[in-house]
Amino acid sequence: MTPWGVELVLDLHGCNLEMISDGDVLRRFASVLVAQLGMTAWGEPLCERFALHDPDAAGYSLVQLITTSSITAHFAERSRTAFLNIFSCQPFDTDTVTAFVAAFFDASHSTSRVIHRWAGAAPQT
Repeated sequence: MTPWGVELVLDLHGCNLEMISDGDVLRRFASVLVAQLGMTAWGEPLCERFALHDPDAAGYSLVQLITTSSITAHFAERSRTAFLNIFSCQPFDTDTVTAFVAAFFDASHSTSRVIHRWAGAAPQT
């Protein structure tokens, strides 16, 4: 069995509302994050604001394909939260990326989980 990749699951709280509610800022974030990761974007990011029928869920969602997998993010404006998943078969420093993303959105608090993905059967624990 061989390692396939790593996924960073990141929740940010107390984000800068102006930043998470501006599509241009979020598109720029995608570009800067891809560079921070040392990876290559596959096309432009998809970035749309929706769920406007539900004030608790309303906000932007972002998807950026990268040549080694994808970055997804969902931003909830009312609660000033952001939920990101970064998955790549190319290794990356999850602590550095967590600190970078939290600082970019001026988050007051963040939590993260790292999931190691495997090709074939999962390792026995």
